[in-house]
Amino acid sequence: MRRFMASRPGVAAFLLGAATALALPPLHLLPLLLATIPAFLWLLWRARGARQALWWGALFGFGHHLAGLYWVTHALFTEIERWFWLVPLAAPALALPLAMFTALPAWAAWRAGPGWPGVLAFAGAWTLAEMLRGVLFTGFPWNLLGTAWAFHALPIQPAQLIGTHGLSLITLLLAGLPVLGWRRAAPLLATGIAAWAGFGAWALQRPVPSEVAARIVLVQGNVPQDVKWEEAQRVPIFRRYLQLSAEAAARATESHPGQPVLVIWPETASPFLLTQDAAAREAIAAALPPGALLLAGSVRAAWDGDGRLSQLWNSMVTLDSEGVLGPVYDKAHLVPFGEYMPLGGLLPIRVVTGGLDFSAGPGRVTLSLPGVPAVSPLICYEVIFSGRVVGTERPGWLLNLTNDAWFGHSAGPYQHLAAARLRAVEEGLPLVRAAQTGISAVFDASGREVVRLALGAMGSIETGLPGAAPPTAFARHGLALPLGLAALLLLLGLAAGRRKRVQVGS
Repeated sequence: MRRFMASRPGVAAFLLGAATALALPPLHLLPLLLATIPAFLWLLWRARGARQALWWGALFGFGHHLAGLYWVTHALFTEIERWFWLVPLAAPALALPLAMFTALPAWAAWRAGPGWPGVLAFAGAWTLAEMLRGVLFTGFPWNLLGTAWAFHALPIQPAQLIGTHGLSLITLLLAGLPVLGWRRAAPLLATGIAAWAGFGAWALQRPVPSEVAARIVLVQGNVPQDVKWEEAQRVPIFRRYLQLSAEAAARATESHPGQPVLVIWPETASPFLLTQDAAAREAIAAALPPGALLLAGSVRAAWDGDGRLSQLWNSMVTLDSEGVLGPVYDKAHLVPFGEYMPLGGLLPIRVVTGGLDFSAGPGRVTLSLPGVPAVSPLICYEVIFSGRVVGTERPGWLLNLTNDAWFGHSAGPYQHLAAARLRAVEEGLPLVRAAQTGISAVFDASGREVVRLALGAMGSIETGLPGAAPPTAFARHGLALPLGLAALLLLLGLAAGRRKRVQVGS
């Protein structure tokens, strides 16, 4: 293996990056990191200069993101006759700029040098690069390495203190230990994992917040993206959602009389514009039991004085059992190329059908709803932004409406779900998630799974609304703690590496 890495370092860096992606959802092959991260560090410490280390870091990142984001190509199959030429380019085009965020950690590890200084510098720089990736060019913090632990509630409990970025930091510190030699690494690794698990077990032993006296009904229509907007399918799709909603809401009302019932549809689930279509609102009102409330994903539109369509919003609409519209939330963080054309439309690639850009909403809001705690709505990938899912007023729960039908039966929906689960732990708030084709789920304020509708299933599921926990350290301080820890480790690693070089030189 070392002979191959020495003779083909660029290929080795790419393959190690791709293998590292296997630790991400849905596989969660975390033990693999104990091989890929030390091997990559070993490679970097043999680079002949900064330029070579940066290049190998970029190749590692390209392989990592190409393997982790291969599923974006699936979106093109909704109009394959139009986008067939883009199929071999889409995933590499996304992975290429993301690879640049791995070049900095590679340089830091090379600069700090072999041993523990390089491990500290690499972990700190990687974490800082992840944070930077969530901000630059509208931000894309997908597949943070810390999401690899989101297969269960126990290992993600430290996120309430240091967030998902902090999980990435600790993961890389542990994964890099084998470079010290297994005699030294084994006890440190065992101690670190034991402490991590012990904290998780302790955190989950604390009293569970009391359940809110309200019932949640998640409706998953399982409508494929390629038929979603066909004119002939609008009425059948709408009827499917009405029937699933009516049946589940009636069960919730009968089993828990007197409790508010919230029926939740995914992102753009309604094929009709609910804020403008009175007939659609009347049909929904007839399907809801008295006192129930619908929270539904729907496109919202506006027309100019000449009757021409002037604006579109990707929205969450609230509607009561009498057909009266309540608060509306407009998605604020839009998807480039999917919902709007960046760079003034210089690149003519619009995957979403339609010729008009969506307009962005004003930003994070907390909506007041009758009979239940206030909610922070998050549409689609707004939920992946750690530390940026609530407004100035703390809500009682988080609601994520999404349409992952774009990505079929791939890793994409599982990765999205893992990110959403971590927001619950970070904020100490229950999270309710409704997805068009799945995975719909409810997590409590500690990230425990309450219910789930599987990927590709059609149906509805009813459960109580978990209660909120007191604000976590992360909810109070946000990214400050993981940012400070990552910067400190980077500086310590670089300083220790410099001192070691001076000692060797003297």
